[in-house]
Amino acid sequence: MTGCTVKGWCPDAWRPMMAGDGLLVRVKPRLGRLTRAQALGLCDAAMAHGNGLIDLTRRANLQIRGVSEQGWQRLLDRLLAQGLVHPDPAIEQRRNLLLPPDCRTGDDSHRIACDLLDRLDELPDLPGKTGFVIDAGQACVLRDEAGDFRIERGAGGGLILRGGGRDTGAPVAPGKEADALVALARWFVASGGAHVGRMARHDAALPGWADGDVPPGPPAARIVPGAHDIGTACGAPFGCLHAETLACLLQASSARALRITPWRVLVLEGVHAPLDSMAGLITDPADPLLRVDACPGAPLCPQATVETRDLARRIASLVTGSLHVSGCAKGCARSAPADATLTGSTGLFDLALNAVPGSPAVRSAVGTAELLAHFERRPDAACL
Repeated sequence: MTGCTVKGWCPDAWRPMMAGDGLLVRVKPRLGRLTRAQALGLCDAAMAHGNGLIDLTRRANLQIRGVSEQGWQRLLDRLLAQGLVHPDPAIEQRRNLLLPPDCRTGDDSHRIACDLLDRLDELPDLPGKTGFVIDAGQACVLRDEAGDFRIERGAGGGLILRGGGRDTGAPVAPGKEADALVALARWFVASGGAHVGRMARHDAALPGWADGDVPPGPPAARIVPGAHDIGTACGAPFGCLHAETLACLLQASSARALRITPWRVLVLEGVHAPLDSMAGLITDPADPLLRVDACPGAPLCPQATVETRDLARRIASLVTGSLHVSGCAKGCARSAPADATLTGSTGLFDLALNAVPGSPAVRSAVGTAELLAHFERRPDAACL
């Protein structure tokens, strides 16, 4: 990753990260849900103390952008008052938990998540990018999402404990799921995992109680814009929207809460009517932007040497598969391979197919005009 600096940690509200447009302040909604009052309060805070832009992250978190160093404390105070940040910075750092966006109060995912949240003080000091995934519905909606310590529905119908990077997991008794997650996290640190950073890169043999041969259950479809059992969903292009847009959407609807997904899609809980088209939001499930990932790029990210999102918009309808436009080889917007991947380098792009950023390129040092012409001629990303 020449020219890229890997931070090795993720920002949160207590420990913001500097970007090209100011500090990034990450908010981790409890159980992936904000009440209507919390969501409106967050929008107001983002406009008062940031530049009004809000990112939706792949961990179903929110990031307030453009916060000044002088305004950070005032923003933090407001987030604490709204119950959006834990008052203990150490606990806040450990609240890296992903669960199905459509979980219900009292179901297995909700129950296990609440149990784990009550025991965060029992966790060891973990690397900043590690996280927990609880995917205990009837199908595994988070099967393709990154996570280090996982509770999932197994292929046989029971729940399993699975470490990140392992294909199979071990059965876990009902009511013992949080015990198993805490124990696996402790084993990870005790066995040297903290030095490699992620469970998928830790090649130590699992202890017998965590080493099983049960595969996770069948995958479920992602939530896409449109009607859903719990409400109505809409997308944010590249996971970015303006706080004013979100506030207007909440005020114009009867949404009682906001669910955050790891797919840059929001669910307005309790809204069961089609959403009016609104600038800055995706309401059509066939919108090609839903197949595109693009990081903020230059100038918002100091590590990027190329603009990303305007190019991604122009190419989106020209590509038949998935597209990833990355400002550098870190690939922050998407960890999985895309059908077509454009990686910025010294002001130009490298094109790779079925790849992640930084992979060997089939075309190197290509400019924007040349890329547009290429995809206009060859909309199938697999063709050259």
